[in-house]
Amino acid sequence: MTAIRLLLVDDDPLVRAGLSFMMGGAADIEIVGEAADGSEVEELVDRVHPDVVLMDIRMPSVDGLTATERLRARGDAPQIVVLTTFHADEQVLRALRAGAAGFVLKDTPPAEILDAVRRVAAGDPVLSPAVTRQLMEHAAGTATDTRRARARERVAALGDREREVAVAVGQGLANAEIATGLFMSVATVKTHVSRILAKLDLNNRVQIALLAYDAGLLEEDGESGH
Repeated sequence: MTAIRLLLVDDDPLVRAGLSFMMGGAADIEIVGEAADGSEVEELVDRVHPDVVLMDIRMPSVDGLTATERLRARGDAPQIVVLTTFHADEQVLRALRAGAAGFVLKDTPPAEILDAVRRVAAGDPVLSPAVTRQLMEHAAGTATDTRRARARERVAALGDREREVAVAVGQGLANAEIATGLFMSVATVKTHVSRILAKLDLNNRVQIALLAYDAGLLEEDGESGH
C-alpha cells in the first residue's frame, strides 16, 4: 500500500512537532514536509508533492485561507484539511468555499485527525452532517441576495436528478444513503456527483453542499417535505 504523503503547515513549532509525532507513527502516512507559514506552501508542494496538506488557518504572514485559495487555483492541487480552533467561523467557511475538503479542530482526538487525512486522501468528505448543518447556519448569517442569485444561476445548469443529488449532498448524506433515498445505484450517484462537479467547476462535495445552501435548495427541500 502506498503511504499518504502529508504536508504539515502551522506557525507553532510545538503544534507541528505534536502533529508530526502523532501522524508519523501511522504506517500508512508519510510526512513529506513542514511549513511555518502559508508563504512557504506552494514552493514546498512543488518540491515534495503531498497528497494532503494539513493547514493551520491563522498564520502571521500568509494565512491558511490565502494559501488554500492559491493552491486550489492550481490544476494539480493536493487535498487540503484546515486546522482551526473554532467550529464555524467565517474563515473556515471561506476556506471550504475555496476548495478545502474539510476541517478539523486542533483539540480533535488524534485518531479522528488521522481518519480525516485518510478519508480526504480517498476522496471522501470529512464534514459530518452535524458540522455541515452548523456551517450552513453560519452561512445563512453571512449570505447575501447577490450570492443567492449567483448560486441559483449556477445550479440552473443541473438536470432534475443532478439537482436532487446536490440537495442530498448538501444534507451531508453519503453515496449509499443517497442511492437508497433516490432509488439509484451507488455507481449512478457517483456519476451524478462527478457531473455536478464538472458542470459547476467545483472541487469537492463540500462545495456542492455550500452551493446548494446558497441557492436555497435545502430550504425548498424542507418546505416540500421530502
